[in-house]
Amino acid sequence: MSLGRRRFLALSLAHCGLSGGLGCKKATGDRITIGAMPPGTSWYVFAATLSQLLQRSLPDGTRVEVVARGGGIGNPILVDRGEETIAIAQAATAAWAYAGNPVAYDREHLNLRALVGGLNRVWMAAMLTEEYIGRTGNDTLKRALLSNEPPRIVMKPRGSTVPVVADMLFDSLGTSRAEISERGGEIIQVSANQVASIFRDGRADLYLETAIRGHPTVTEVATTTPVRFLDYPEETIARLAGPGVERTPMPEWFRGQPGPIDSVNMGTVLITHRDAPLELARLITRTVCENKEAMAAAHRAWEDFEPREAALLQKTGVPLHKGAEEYYRHRGWL
Repeated sequence: MSLGRRRFLALSLAHCGLSGGLGCKKATGDRITIGAMPPGTSWYVFAATLSQLLQRSLPDGTRVEVVARGGGIGNPILVDRGEETIAIAQAATAAWAYAGNPVAYDREHLNLRALVGGLNRVWMAAMLTEEYIGRTGNDTLKRALLSNEPPRIVMKPRGSTVPVVADMLFDSLGTSRAEISERGGEIIQVSANQVASIFRDGRADLYLETAIRGHPTVTEVATTTPVRFLDYPEETIARLAGPGVERTPMPEWFRGQPGPIDSVNMGTVLITHRDAPLELARLITRTVCENKEAMAAAHRAWEDFEPREAALLQKTGVPLHKGAEEYYRHRGWL
């Protein structure tokens, strides 16, 4: 970056107070935050990689910090409030937040803007243990969830996309968490690092997750416990379809997959606040789009990223930030 552009960006950062967020609040220092998820997740790896790439281009003294909180549902809220500079979200949850979809949000979050969409594909996956299938004969999601012997279900805690999609799954089949529990099932919500041991100990039957290529927890569960990956029901796929959600088969990547799984891609997008400085938005967008190889080297999930498609609404779920839009037009991609 030229000296002039460094000075311009430094003034932009100071003016808009990138100290824990945006929204042009009073500055207390030059700090850029990247909302991600806990260490060990692909989002954390991406955020850590991006922070290193950005640090090379930002003015001296600017700190780039990865914030391991929020998750798929929470990150759009934090960005909308101006509590995070940028954050990773599912394209689906960004779209839900922007529109105020009552399935996950209590209001519209109209401050959200996209920088880079289509970062990687994220599938909704469902893994049922072979022990449960053999014991009950319930070999589909619909049969298992509607049976008189429903499974013990493991998923992430509130804040993740998974519990929201799980409730949509249950509702699309005419049931609910409460009804599943009344019929003898169980809902277990724990952090990802606890899931594999719960399955090894025989304390759960069904694992619902947002899966990507090489997902560590999904890989460990599929490797250490005999499980079968199941198609999502037609009713559920129809319920999930919408902005940021594409019906896409999940490729055969894990042990226990009989082949591609019928599911939906929830997408991944990098979002920011609409008041983010134009120069900063262009810088971040350019950094991501021009460093695909570095991202893919950090995690295989980013190998599918296509910068030329990063501005498409079906990849972002929400409108582009003006700074990102300027970058894409300069490249001839819009």
